[in-house]
Amino acid sequence: MPVLFRMKVVPLVLLLAVVFAFLLNWPVLLHFYDILSHLEHVKAGFVISIPFVLVAALNFVFMPFSIRFLLKPFFALLLITGSMVSYSTLKYKVMFDQSMIQNIVETNPQEAHSYLNGSIILWLLLTGVLPAILLFLIKIEYPAKWYKGIAYRLLSMAASLVLIAGVAALYYQDYASVGRNNSTLNKEIIPSNYVYSTFGYVKDTYFTTKEPFQTLGDDAKRVANKEKPTLMILVIGETARSQNFSMNGYPRDTNAFTSQVGDVISFANVHSCGTATAISVPCMFSDMNRTDYDHKKAANSEGLLDVVQKTGVSMLWKDNDGGCKGACTRIPTIDIKPTADPKLCDGETCFDEVMLDNIDEDIAKMTGDKMLTFHLIGSHGPTYFQRYPADQRHYMPECARSDIENCTHEQLVNSYDNTIRNTDRVLAQTIEKLKQYSDRYNTVLLYVSDHGESLGEDGLYLHGTPYKIAPQEQTHIPMQVWMSPGFIADKHIDMTCLKNNALKNEYSHDNLFSSVLGLWDISTSVYKPDMDMFRGCRS
Repeated sequence: MPVLFRMKVVPLVLLLAVVFAFLLNWPVLLHFYDILSHLEHVKAGFVISIPFVLVAALNFVFMPFSIRFLLKPFFALLLITGSMVSYSTLKYKVMFDQSMIQNIVETNPQEAHSYLNGSIILWLLLTGVLPAILLFLIKIEYPAKWYKGIAYRLLSMAASLVLIAGVAALYYQDYASVGRNNSTLNKEIIPSNYVYSTFGYVKDTYFTTKEPFQTLGDDAKRVANKEKPTLMILVIGETARSQNFSMNGYPRDTNAFTSQVGDVISFANVHSCGTATAISVPCMFSDMNRTDYDHKKAANSEGLLDVVQKTGVSMLWKDNDGGCKGACTRIPTIDIKPTADPKLCDGETCFDEVMLDNIDEDIAKMTGDKMLTFHLIGSHGPTYFQRYPADQRHYMPECARSDIENCTHEQLVNSYDNTIRNTDRVLAQTIEKLKQYSDRYNTVLLYVSDHGESLGEDGLYLHGTPYKIAPQEQTHIPMQVWMSPGFIADKHIDMTCLKNNALKNEYSHDNLFSSVLGLWDISTSVYKPDMDMFRGCRS
């Protein structure tokens, strides 16, 4: 391999620290200085010290990895992965905590491909691949004596500590004050943020002793309607946010189709369990609340669908969004293939209307009372424009690209609203299908989104922000219900009461578990009456 130039190992590590601090950590520096710009009194020395402290800290952390044969491949990998993290942080303000790592690991190839665009590839080449190549072209000079190498490294690390200590002596209160009021800053530093989160995810997933598998609702009982069975369709939406639903006050007619169906009730104040599918879906199907949700416990336990199935209800899960995240593990499942229907699929993804393909055959194969769960691709970004057919481009101009930060806000919202409107169209079609079965079944449809989405508000895009700092756009979600006259009569539901509650009461994913059990009249020790959204309106 050709040699570009020679460099001693200790100065090289310092150079790498400078590159990471000023190039890949540009987003955190911008965030830090943005915070300072809103403070009334800021010391000039404090402002100047920030990048020096960052370089010193990185130099201290990097130095132990400056071992011959390890240095180049290790830091080349960090440069490339750090480049991708840096782009996501700079453009979308994504935070790489452990749940985000989980979300990335569980992303399917089709979904991952939707994030690729010219902007991210160019950024990766310039800030990741090119520096990594240059690193391999450097001839690193190591001290002839091993103890001298250790001594030089220790001196460099000591110098870093001295610099940090000196700054702390002068500006400790300034750093402490900013840190207390902005607790996420330390989680934005590359590469420590994603490396730490990745290790945490790997440890919890592969090196933590699993608890014994927990069954749920073994005492579940249900009295079936002998005259007319029940047919329920539970629809799990993707990335829909409540504020863009016209039924919840949005000025655009995004619920144009369900509003014409009649008797669709929209719950105005519903919040998600998480800000990403990997958390929200298993959480909403578990018997745990958001505040005490344990992902490892949920993955090693039965859930809502298991309990319903135990009472003799015939079950089916149809998925158009890359998997059920463990919620349907023991349930008959149909994963929609991206080549399932040439009219509705493009080889990578399918429009959600594909869920209704062969629906009559699906229902016919099931026996007795039946429950189908549809998992939609809904409003999955960033390629919103690929979520609806050409004839559903209702709001124009649209954002027909995946680097959505380069679209105008109007284009972005237009594309997103088209996805909401298309989901509404699919829901209306599903309700019309249920109406066709209402002479033979008591039918009901319940729709709820997994989480919301940021569309550039406060510089945030997409979703996955840690819940404690997530904006309402990512947590305030839509929920709708439609019931046939037969179902309403069978369950003795006061629809006026339900409409009033849907408008004024606060609900969340926490309510789904007991509400579905309640609609099925399932009695079990895991049913919580106070969490059943419908119980108060039944006589």
